[in-house]
Amino acid sequence: MADVVKRVSRKGRGRRRNAPMSEINVTPFVDVMLVLLVIFMVAAPLMTAGVPLNLPKTAATAVPSEPEEPLVISIPTAGAITLMNEPVQDDAIVARLRTVLEERQSDKIFLRADGQIPYARVVQVMGALNAAGYTNIVLVTDTGGPRLDG
Repeated sequence: MADVVKRVSRKGRGRRRNAPMSEINVTPFVDVMLVLLVIFMVAAPLMTAGVPLNLPKTAATAVPSEPEEPLVISIPTAGAITLMNEPVQDDAIVARLRTVLEERQSDKIFLRADGQIPYARVVQVMGALNAAGYTNIVLVTDTGGPRLDG
């Protein structure tokens, strides 16, 4: 009888050694998640840049941020005007701006123009903004430029 008990207990031990692993190896998963985290950390600042422009430099301080996503219109040296990173044709800009203004709480708009753009073009776009109903226009510049002291 004791011999039978020993055989059963030995078989039980053998099954434990040959049984499939029921634990998941999380090391590869953690490695992949770490790589994805690094990729997103590097890519996140690039997503907010929008249209590449060479902004003029001023000595003005930065405008404090607001809870609503800012409405940005950009004038690059080549190509169409962009409203929130979407190209807009000159003849349709006033209608598009009016549509956007109806959906928003604020009439504040940020105007980004490349430093090489002629002044007349910037004034033309500002006139379109005014015709669409925008009265709070913010000109975006880079810091570090000369200051005119009177």
